[in-house]
Amino acid sequence: VQLQASGGGLVQAGGSLRLSCAASRRTFGTYVMAWFRQSLGKEREFVAATSWNGGFYYSDSVKGRFAISRDNAKDTVYLQMNSLKPEDTAVYYCAASEARDRYEQRSVYAYWGQGTLVTVSS
Repeated sequence: VQLQASGGGLVQAGGSLRLSCAASRRTFGTYVMAWFRQSLGKEREFVAATSWNGGFYYSDSVKGRFAISRDNAKDTVYLQMNSLKPEDTAVYYCAASEARDRYEQRSVYAYWGQGTLVTVSS
């Protein structure tokens, strides 16, 4: 599976951005799709995931502000980011997995996109 992330950019605090991640595989609907992020000097962390059977999972830091969704007909997953904060500044990566649990763990994701930079100014 090849993943292509896009949609990053510079936004002021309180603003919104929508990230997209297009997948190459026709069996996209059977995969767990997730977003992770990595800020300077920190480890890559889980942001959100949408499972193959319609579940949604979020980290506490983005719950209520971010929304993950998927369009299986377009083989694309989205991350709508609202009420952005400077601490949301990071490179955002989309990832895909055939796992059926442990969606928050990086180790279950075999496929990664190239990352897209989100910068939130104060």
